[in-house]
Formats: sequence, structure tokens, C-alpha cells
Amino acid sequence: MDEPSVTVAPAAALHAPSAKEMGARRHARPSLSSLDLSPGKRTRLKRLLYQHGPGGGTLLVLPIDQGLEHGPVDFFENPAALDPDYQFRLAMEGRFSAIALHIGLAAKYFHHYAGEVPLILKLNGKTGIPSDAEAFSSLTGTVEDAVRLGADAVGYTLYVGSPAQDRDFAQLRGVRQDAERLGMPLIVWAYPRGEAVAKKGGRESLYAIDYAARVALELGADVVKLNYPVRSEKDQASPPPYNTLNLTPEEAFRKVVESAGRAFVLVSGGEKVGDSELLAKVRASMDSGATGIIFGRNLWQRPKADALALTRELHAIFREYASPPA
Repeated sequence: MDEPSVTVAPAAALHAPSAKEMGARRHARPSLSSLDLSPGKRTRLKRLLYQHGPGGGTLLVLPIDQGLEHGPVDFFENPAALDPDYQFRLAMEGRFSAIALHIGLAAKYFHHYAGEVPLILKLNGKTGIPSDAEAFSSLTGTVEDAVRLGADAVGYTLYVGSPAQDRDFAQLRGVRQDAERLGMPLIVWAYPRGEAVAKKGGRESLYAIDYAARVALELGADVVKLNYPVRSEKDQASPPPYNTLNLTPEEAFRKVVESAGRAFVLVSGGEKVGDSELLAKVRASMDSGATGIIFGRNLWQRPKADALALTRELHAIFREYASPPA
């Protein structure tokens, strides 16, 4: 899901470098050929990375799992978005790499778009009603459901640091085993949560997000969805050496990408922000070695014409980072 409380760094904090600076500062992302993947996983990832969306080894994903995670509140700003067909049409017309959603929406709406918009089936979730103190997302679907529906990947939310993470790890193990058996790429939504995280700098801290990136890699993610770290006074409560680091937003996110290792990194959008701030975040993320973005509310909370115009700008950015299959 897109996080309801994520704060992104101000656009001014995300330096917009010149073309010369960009070439010098860009960091390489993992290549498909460098990963030890089964033929099924490799085929599906190649479709997402090269045959749909911007292509060139990048990912532009539109999530619509917020109805379960946040409730209908996210659709008030743009009432047309309450109908899932709105997001499906946006994904198709905007040439997204994939759309990510839960089993009910996939079963009821995806058949009209099968073969046009790749599907990422989200396999677990929870409502936003209980406290996140012991956050845990129960299974809502299976890898077999994903195969039956024609998905190209499955998504799993992992709450790193939650008191329920032992159950989370065990549940993810079963999903990972099924994904390996059926050749389905596994995307992990890696979110720090829980009281212990709050006491060590908070869930937006570099410490927490960096840890979440490494945990997703350790547990077998092929792709990991992460938030951009946000500096604050709470960082002083993070364990050493995080409590003394003085990094720019770009440097901090580069650290997170490095911790994700040979997992492709998707950057979460969070709450809706202005166009210039959003585009600066995308460019800074790609410079840091991200493979792509997974932006929901930042796109479908806009009127369709505005969302498509912004999507065209995103495609233009991604073309600058395109690379041939390797």
C-alpha cells in the first residue's frame, strides 16, 4: 500500500543536478542477468521491465490496495477513483508496467484488461482500524490465485520490527516457497512498524528503512518496495552509527538501495504531493539506483487528464535511465 503518513523530503532538499552532474552521479541498478532466477521468474520480470511500461529495465507501477489498507477515505479527493476501472484505464492509457491490487478487485475487474495491463496480485493485507503496535497482514490470496489470474508478480507486506514479525516471517516463507515453485516474482512491501521501531528513530528514519531493505533481501525478495528516509530530530534515538550520520536525502536513499543488494528497488509515493516535488523525488531515486516507482495516490487522486500528463513526464524521465536487456 501507499503509506498514509509518509512524509517526503521537500523538493528543495532533493537537488536537481545538471545533465553533466546526473551522468556522474547515477548509480547502477541490478541487471536481470545478474540474478539467479528460474525461467518463470525471469520471463515474468522481463515482461515487466522491458515489454510494458517505460521499458528499458525500469518499472512504473500503479497500486490500488489502499481501499483495504486505508478504507474509502483516499477516494474522497477524486471521487472518480472509487471505481477501480478508473485506475485500470489510467494504467492502460498511461502505459504502466503493472497495476497492484488485492484478490477481489483482480477477480472482478482484471479480465477486461488482461493482456493489456500486467497484474501484481497483493497476497496479504489489513485494515487501518487497529493500532500498528503489533502490525501484521494476514493472507488474502495465494500464489496459485496469481497464476490462475495471469499475474506477473505477487506482492507481500512485511512489517519489520513488529512484535508479530515471527508470524510474518513464517507466513512469508510459505509465500516465497510457493513463488519459487511456480516461477512467480516476489515483491516485498518492506515497512518498519511497532513500538521498538518508534523508540529507535521511527519508521521514517534511515535506520528503520535501511534495516527493512536488508531484511527483505535476506528473506528472498526479488523486488522490494521502500519509502524514502526522512531526517528528523528523532534520528538521535537511532542506534549508532545512524544517530550521527549526516547524509543528504540522496545519500541516505543510496544507502538503502545498497542494503537491498540484488533486489530491484521500487520507491513508494506516499501521500499526494505537488508535481515538482514528485518529479524531483523520482529523479533522485533513479540516480540512487532504484529500478522504478510505485505511486498510487500521487497519480489517481488527480483528475485523469492531469494524471496522464504527469505520467508522460515520468516516462520521459525513465527514458533517460533506460538500458537494454543484459
